[in-house]
Amino acid sequence: MQYLSQEKFDELRDELNYLKTVERKKNAESLEYAKSLGDLSENAEYHEAREHQADVEDRIIEIDSILKNSKIVESHHSNQVEVGVTVITKRADRGDEEFMIVGAEEADMSIGKISYQSPLGSALLGHKKGDVISVSTPKGEISYTIVDIK
Repeated sequence: MQYLSQEKFDELRDELNYLKTVERKKNAESLEYAKSLGDLSENAEYHEAREHQADVEDRIIEIDSILKNSKIVESHHSNQVEVGVTVITKRADRGDEEFMIVGAEEADMSIGKISYQSPLGSALLGHKKGDVISVSTPKGEISYTIVDIK
């Protein structure tokens, strides 16, 4: 089961539509052109077009599977950490940090979105404001205090 925001679901659906309608057609045209160049055994354009076709088809299968096996999660408020909430934590060596708990497909640490499957995300799940959790990292154990849940 994948957890997706409505925004990410729509983005993936649009990408899937683009791959099926635009990329497939462009790739078919590239293959036809490459075939017209002659001997396929030493035809770099043909082999490149086939590789691109395989990449496109793999991505179509991947997105289709994600969309079929996903659950839309709305951003919401809760009294415990779960997918879709924003958590404010504090570490002894840093100030407050804010994270939104999301599915793996839309995790992006640079904008504060962490996967519920990540070490920090999974350690936070189920905990409440005021709880202290510990996460194992290559640099050792790091403790986080949950300051707030939005």
